[in-house]
Amino acid sequence: MNAQDNTLAHGHDGHEGHDGHGHDDSHIHISMSGYVTGFVLSVILTTIPFWLVMGKVFEKSSTTAILLLALGAVQIVVHMIYFLHMNAKSEGGWNMLALMFTLVLVVITLSGTLWVMFHLNSNMMPGMER
Repeated sequence: MNAQDNTLAHGHDGHEGHDGHGHDDSHIHISMSGYVTGFVLSVILTTIPFWLVMGKVFEKSSTTAILLLALGAVQIVVHMIYFLHMNAKSEGGWNMLALMFTLVLVVITLSGTLWVMFHLNSNMMPGMER
């Protein structure tokens, strides 16, 4: 039995159903409705913080700041999903791994910066304490 007879006998050509177009389930297919959904969500997530700040909805500025940070984080996720087309399956998970590494570096940098800034007075001029 040669290779051609084997192919005919088993009913496949060795590709197991792949048609050779390079499509798999890990890619997000771009559509106009996806872009419109992302745009609408982005506009909503931009107007809500604008209204919170300009309308002075909350008396405490710390409450407004926390809501602004939360809505900013949600908007980052919306942009990553709808415009950058990132998910856990894209590029075999390497995109998500690179994102997590970047987030770790950002957290380390920000926490170190805040730590230095909050302790700057006592570290720079120890004799000037009141």
